Amino acid sequence: MGPDTSLYVDSADGLTLHARLYGEHLPGEPIICLPGLTRNARDFHQLALILSRSAQPSKVVAIDSRGRGLSDWDSDESRYTLAVEALDVIHVLDSLGIDRAAFIGTSRGGLILHLLAVSHPGRLSAVILNDIGPVIEVEGLRQIQAYLGGERQPRDFDEATAILREVHGSGFPALSDRDWHDMAHAIYRQRGGSICPDYDPAIAAQFCAADLSQPLPDLWQNFAGFANLPLMAIRGATSRLLSPDTMAEMERRHPGMASLTAAGQGHAPILHLDGIPQDIQAFLAARFT
Repeated sequence: MGPDTSLYVDSADGLTLHARLYGEHLPGEPIICLPGLTRNARDFHQLALILSRSAQPSKVVAIDSRGRGLSDWDSDESRYTLAVEALDVIHVLDSLGIDRAAFIGTSRGGLILHLLAVSHPGRLSAVILNDIGPVIEVEGLRQIQAYLGGERQPRDFDEATAILREVHGSGFPALSDRDWHDMAHAIYRQRGGSICPDYDPAIAAQFCAADLSQPLPDLWQNFAGFANLPLMAIRGATSRLLSPDTMAEMERRHPGMASLTAAGQGHAPILHLDGIPQDIQAFLAARFT
């Protein structure tokens, strides 16, 4: 995995949370990375290496939400909620002595940032939303339900790579063989002699049981909490979760928002590809010019 440090923190309700620290002793304001629904801190590994080793390096903290990666699974699945996970983020920041930071939130991680923009606005210095916004398209949620509900058990990482390419390949034509291999190692982990998705199955079961026949509430009121912050939104060109119309409305409501479309990628874009790290660095650096 390379030069990162693992940190373990006890949550407010007793679970152990895990985070990866890159450039642990670098001074200045850190960048906090929050992954998606069933993803984990390894999604940000290559990006974190770039951001922590650049000419103007930043400390990066990538958090495993409860039930994902190396964080504990919760015996009470009712606590797998955005509100609880948002409080977990604040608890990790407090444990590290971080008062304020820039944030990157992929999918569910970006929804957590919508909550923090209202509940803890002073902790956010800048926000990057990766393929998520205040309106979530039902078609995209149904797509996620479909592949989580039909997830297959691979025999090894080669088969895991092949499954990912089969399921998601049409939405990610930009990915190379190496990218698919890296994705498999980010999503799956060897546990008890088996290759398993690296999250509590209760999370997928809870999501798949959600009733998507009713209109979903939007988060425009929360989005307004980003009004005075530097904001960047990244959308996968083939994403079914974040629509071009929603991106346009986000730009209208936040005129200073930086927008980026990741060509050849769907939900959610891999952030270390195709010059995206340089765009992220330029966005973050612009705050100080």
